Amino acid sequence: MADVLVPETAPREPLRIATPRTALAIVLLLALAAVGLRLSNPQRVAWIQTFFVIFGSLVIQALPFVLIGAFAAAVIEVFVPVGALERLAELPRPLQLPAAGLAGIAFPICECGSVPVARRLVRKGLLPSAAVTFMLAAPIVNPVVIASTFVAYRGRTSLWTMVIGRFTLGLLVAIAVGWVMGHVSQEELLKPDPEEARAHPREPGRPEPRWRQFFLHMGNDFLFMGRFLVLGATLAAVVQTFLPATITAKVAGLPILSIIVMIGLAFVLSLCSESDAFIAASFVQFAPSAQLAFLVFGPMVDFKLGALYAGTFRRGFLRTVIVAAAACTLVGTLWIQVIWG
Repeated sequence: MADVLVPETAPREPLRIATPRTALAIVLLLALAAVGLRLSNPQRVAWIQTFFVIFGSLVIQALPFVLIGAFAAAVIEVFVPVGALERLAELPRPLQLPAAGLAGIAFPICECGSVPVARRLVRKGLLPSAAVTFMLAAPIVNPVVIASTFVAYRGRTSLWTMVIGRFTLGLLVAIAVGWVMGHVSQEELLKPDPEEARAHPREPGRPEPRWRQFFLHMGNDFLFMGRFLVLGATLAAVVQTFLPATITAKVAGLPILSIIVMIGLAFVLSLCSESDAFIAASFVQFAPSAQLAFLVFGPMVDFKLGALYAGTFRRGFLRTVIVAAAACTLVGTLWIQVIWG
């Protein structure tokens, strides 16, 4: 990847894993949360306790996968030769998106972790629509998620419908959304990363050690995505705290509406693709097709991902993904519902 040159008028400084302002903001946020929890006496204010439990579980479950994604992104940036990605671009255009979707099998990462990986792939020269396909497919087609789906539905008659249906429909929806992105360019897709803008050009004859490049890229990606994860987890915790538990029972018997409701619930209840199968399986009053809609849409679009997308991609990307993914998921699960009987 070419080095980013700093304008002559801007002060040059070395690439850093964290800035004092970022570290201070994180510390203050955690301190305020701890003080608020202590002063509120959650034993008497149940909703505050619920909020912090949900917020904590979201961050605890998602943050390790953000780190894994940052690790994989750094590996791609530093150690994967550009030629390996160029070979994908050399495939016939009809095959590029399916190949990018299937490439997610090799990356056992959650949806939070797939965002920085996709970002790095675009920076390395991969077709943006193919990178989007990879980003949406990876959290669904990877072996860890397939295994968790199998475990969640083991013993049920719908076992293979859920396992095979999630893999197949998730891949097809990801390809469809990538196709909708069309010929969008890298500049039209990605927002600039302020950490990359501070990169110091290397001095001639003194290449930076690869291990240092690796840890710098991993640290910057982790902080860049982590701050938006905190914002998304806060929004998700607020919604989950006040969402009425009885709302699902009233619409479970309505074929089309039940799928739409499960898509909406996936947006607000989805935690990570590795655990979503257990959440979907708990909605026993819903048909398998509606549960499948939860499993396909949730890893592609939810509250925390909305914050990550907003921080990574240009304006309009989130709206496009929501509309395209929801429409394709609805059509696909309705077809499965007809087949199911």
